[in-house]
Amino acid sequence: MQRKSTRAKKPLVLVVDDFEDGRVLAMEILKRNGFRVIAAGTGESALDMAAQMKPDAVLMDLGLPGLDGWEAIRLLKKDPATRACAVVAYTAHAVRELLDRARDAGCEGVLTKPCRSAELVAELERVLRERSSEVAGHS
Repeated sequence: MQRKSTRAKKPLVLVVDDFEDGRVLAMEILKRNGFRVIAAGTGESALDMAAQMKPDAVLMDLGLPGLDGWEAIRLLKKDPATRACAVVAYTAHAVRELLDRARDAGCEGVLTKPCRSAELVAELERVLRERSSEVAGHS
């Protein structure tokens, strides 16, 4: 008999990047490190996928065409169905004000591209750990 346990499930991460090579690379790194991964190439598809799949975390490129990452993050955090997702901004723009702006938009973490695999994994694990501590503290 197979035992079902939601605690045993690996975290689900939604990787959002309009650049396919970047999206595939991030997905491979995360898969190799035990995460379950889904992906979106636009802000609109990220919102749809997040509402449908309820990921534990979202790795969000900020420079998306159309609905950009900033607005997608604001909408994720505003929607009761997706506000619990931890969001890590993933951007090539390492300017201090942009990083602060990402945090103001609701990001729990910020990574600059390119980053080492270990940094990507460590940042996602950190925000997921903090998110689970917050949830445990509110139950």
